[in-house]
Amino acid sequence: MNSNLRATNSGGPDISKTMMPEAREDFVQTESVKSISRRALAYINAGYSVHFRGPAGTGKTTMAMHTAALLGRPVVLITGDEEMITSNLVGAESGYNYRKVTDNYIHTVSKIEESSDRSWNDHRLTTACREGYTLIYDEFTRSRAEANNVLLSVLEEGILVLPAQNRGEPFIKVHPNFRVIFTSNPQEYAGVHEAQDALSDRIVTIDIGEADRELEVSIASSRSGLEVAKTEPIVDMVRAFRDTGEYDQTPTLRACIVICRMVANEKLNTTIDDPFFVQICLDVLGSKSTFGGKEHDKRTQQRKLLLDNLKHYCPSKVSTKPSAKDDESKSTLIQVSSRGSL
Repeated sequence: MNSNLRATNSGGPDISKTMMPEAREDFVQTESVKSISRRALAYINAGYSVHFRGPAGTGKTTMAMHTAALLGRPVVLITGDEEMITSNLVGAESGYNYRKVTDNYIHTVSKIEESSDRSWNDHRLTTACREGYTLIYDEFTRSRAEANNVLLSVLEEGILVLPAQNRGEPFIKVHPNFRVIFTSNPQEYAGVHEAQDALSDRIVTIDIGEADRELEVSIASSRSGLEVAKTEPIVDMVRAFRDTGEYDQTPTLRACIVICRMVANEKLNTTIDDPFFVQICLDVLGSKSTFGGKEHDKRTQQRKLLLDNLKHYCPSKVSTKPSAKDDESKSTLIQVSSRGSL
């Protein structure tokens, strides 16, 4: 899955904060992707906001952007952050507006009036609520719950309450076309906050798990430019390694794409006979394990496991008949794998 956003140049009070989504022609759609898109659109068209939840590498943000593209409305994008506060979403004062009037209608009389007002600047949430844009709130659980409290009245009552500093406008009525698409990663442990029940109860959550084989092959081939026949064994190898659980960080679809792109760029053979291909697999998948002196035995076991997977899914295509050349190739492979980063 992949999608695209471009800056919009049409209308609106704050063009710098909006983008116009475009569905990419090479967006990969399998039956599972179509099912998720259909459900998400059904909820959004019924007036609900949608939350795509899943681990890293499952395409949550891509799905959010694709869904926004299908809606055909300008998009405002926000990324959750530890430092996020309510004013980052709603807006804040940005100095003063000064006004001076000099009246010389009667040349012998001079009248001067001076006044100053505090200047208010809308931020992304306020802009989206006013204009009916689609708000994509990526990784919203990385923001503290108190920063997101302002969304409660927006999603339930359709009212955005503005801070007291904005004296001229205490609240605004949310545009009927306004929608929010959230994403979050429940497996992250650093920099993530628990979403408040009040907010979770106002949105519909769609869990996105690991992609099936068909989808992973299609995306890896599309994103790397590698033919499907060469992509399939690489995807199968990564999936097999993922199923073992012998890693500290789950190897995702991104690992498949990296290996496939390197094979396409370097025109490598996807067999264990190619030492460079073997080393790339060890680099990419080996990085999913934590390096440390006390973990030497574990890392040795993981390296052996990876090499066994490579032999199974990317087997040798040279003759099995022993020869001096085979012995030399085998020796080279052993040397490369022993120097590997895994």
